[in-house]
Amino acid sequence: MITVHPQYIKDTNGKKSFVILPAKEFDSIMEELEDLEDIRLYDEAKKDDDGEPILFSDYIKNRKAKND
Repeated sequence: MITVHPQYIKDTNGKKSFVILPAKEFDSIMEELEDLEDIRLYDEAKKDDDGEPILFSDYIKNRKAKND
């Protein structure tokens, strides 16, 4: 669990509108988000995996065809 020490900036009505975090805490949050994105992408790839191996050259061809 990441411990954060936020400071809030309020608007003229007293409503919180911005958050200030120490840079190290912000960097830790960003690293965690990147890790979570990697996990999400891995889970998505595993879900689509049918267990059938393919040649790397075939993968590249299929990838290029999807991007065109």
